[in-house]
Amino acid sequence: MKFNTKTIHGGQEPDKAYGAVMPPIYQTSTYAQTTPGGHKGYEYSRTHNPTRNALENGLASIENGNYGLAFGSGLAAIDAVIKLLQPGDEVISTNDLYGGTYRLFTKIFEGFGIKFHFIGMQNAANIESYVNENTKLIWVETPTNPMMNIIDVEASAAVAKKHHIMLAVDNTFATPYLQRPLDLGADIVMHSVTKYIGGHSDLVMGALVVKDKEIADKLYFIQNASGAICGPMDSFLALRGIKTLHVRMQRHCENGKAVAEYLAQHPKVANVYWPGFESHPSHYIAKKQMDDFGGMISFTTKGNNYDKTIKILENLKVFTLAESLGGVESLAGHPASMTHASIPKDEREKTGVVDSLIRLSVGIEDIDDLIADLENALAQ
Repeated sequence: MKFNTKTIHGGQEPDKAYGAVMPPIYQTSTYAQTTPGGHKGYEYSRTHNPTRNALENGLASIENGNYGLAFGSGLAAIDAVIKLLQPGDEVISTNDLYGGTYRLFTKIFEGFGIKFHFIGMQNAANIESYVNENTKLIWVETPTNPMMNIIDVEASAAVAKKHHIMLAVDNTFATPYLQRPLDLGADIVMHSVTKYIGGHSDLVMGALVVKDKEIADKLYFIQNASGAICGPMDSFLALRGIKTLHVRMQRHCENGKAVAEYLAQHPKVANVYWPGFESHPSHYIAKKQMDDFGGMISFTTKGNNYDKTIKILENLKVFTLAESLGGVESLAGHPASMTHASIPKDEREKTGVVDSLIRLSVGIEDIDDLIADLENALAQ
């Protein structure tokens, strides 16, 4: 079954009760038993819920995995992965990653005795130089948020396997439409389902997908024991989002390319970060492991002026100034004061997150309207 068909049918079957094509919303906390322990596979909705299970099966299918797990948020999914570790374990992570992930790693789990190394990962040899006997996990985000750096998943997997370390990949920006890390050797794929998979800015959710049963069983235990699950209504919405992922992503990619090319020639723009450019330092890796280059773009304006940057953002009309990304509507954000504000300023700026950086999530509106909106805002 090919990807576009998987988004509609992957891991799904008509409802067994009445043949409903879409899985019903099982808005229930508990299930009747005929005798203690005698039930139809469901006893309590923290552990299992038919609507959530349908979503988890769909997620596993589109990522070419065997097991899917849905959580109350992307950070809850990451939290579950780090709970696989023990005090004294070490994690190697990219130095350019989502601010919430950085905050979770440094403000929560460092306090429990887990050590994190934040490094440039564009060269896999740099990853290997940080590996020691305590290293248990490599955490990759590609494309990275917000600098759009590309990390070679296959090369990272080679390092992980050589040293018997788990490799987890945050695939939120690319989605399985563009990139399937499990096929490239990753052990765990993570998504903020809030973003492209949900696709309509109407839910908050996270997900993990794995192939290995042993890892899956540990994560299922953590999911149930910690309880950070998503509800049936959000599961229904996310499953609906999966069914249109392929058509939405095609338009995100088309519009993203047009916006990136427009910004690259604009006289007030200094740098445009988008892996589709041949001039991007890791374009060849992106071309190797991705099927297209996505709708996420970051750019800086000349002069690195904070006030002018804020004025541009305030004058956007079609692009909405807001947190998050991946919805059908175009969004614009200021990473330094929004998504990455939890990272200290000197650490942010080392990776390129300067005051003039603007991040765009290019939606599926008419491209002429998006270009005109940027033209007007940059002219202010």
